[in-house]
Amino acid sequence: MKLPALRPMALASLIANVALIVTGAAVRLTDSGLGCPTWPKCTDGSYTTTQAMGVHGVIEFGNRLLTFVLAAIAIACFLIALLDRPRRRRQVRLSALVLLGIPGQGVVGGITVLTHLNPWVVGLHFLLSMALIVAAYALWRSTAEGDGTPVRLVPAPLRHLTALMVLSSAAVVVLGVIVTGSGPHSGDNGAKRNGLDQANISQAHADLVFLLVGLTAALYFAFRAVDAPGPARAALTLLVIELAQGLIGFVQYFTHLPVALVAAHMLGAALVWTGTLAVLWSIRERPIEATPDAPATDEPTPAQQPVPATSA
Repeated sequence: MKLPALRPMALASLIANVALIVTGAAVRLTDSGLGCPTWPKCTDGSYTTTQAMGVHGVIEFGNRLLTFVLAAIAIACFLIALLDRPRRRRQVRLSALVLLGIPGQGVVGGITVLTHLNPWVVGLHFLLSMALIVAAYALWRSTAEGDGTPVRLVPAPLRHLTALMVLSSAAVVVLGVIVTGSGPHSGDNGAKRNGLDQANISQAHADLVFLLVGLTAALYFAFRAVDAPGPARAALTLLVIELAQGLIGFVQYFTHLPVALVAAHMLGAALVWTGTLAVLWSIRERPIEATPDAPATDEPTPAQQPVPATSA
């Protein structure tokens, strides 16, 4: 049951949440984190940037304005899901989750300003963006799915391996946030750092990246071995993104974190996370109508999935 009106809006929401990460990186990398030194106003006497704030005020205020764009898209998604007939509760819930997450994200962004860019609060701000990407991605995928009980397309061991890969990807993101908090690009010349040794944290981050790449490669070959082309394509796409992201990460580290590469790495983090979600969603499908004679089981049946798969 596809909803043509909701699907493009849900995709716009996903893209806008990825864009917010990139614009947030621009704020930090241009030392504009305190371009608007207070919140919710930009200055004590104005909600908007003033000429006295200069380019830093324009950059920070522009990033704040993007929140209203995200909110407008989220409201549109919620209304479309709510008014659609027949109404689908799962899409209403997901669109409401995205909508409620945006003001929450704005509040945390305000706290980062009020705490003068505390690196741990800045990191939480980024992680909330990643959580919003999960909700937006789930909403988008739901527009091409039915509401039946999910059908597993791969054997249980591969589902477990996929879960381990997702956890590794999340760990890479979290540790990347900690690396950022120890590095030089604080968002403002006077902002504090987290005090951790950047070399050691970067090495731990790189080790987790190697683990993630290895797990993704293993998934690709395992999916091919059980003749699951959809999951295999998703894993291969993620692997390519990871390798590109890893290359950017190594180059930026050994060239002392140039701004352009750091910005590309931030975009890459969002793409890696989105690719991770694509693999997770690819290992199951929701039929348009759940039939009582073909319920979902722990292992795929011939009626549910023509791909032969043997559970260990």
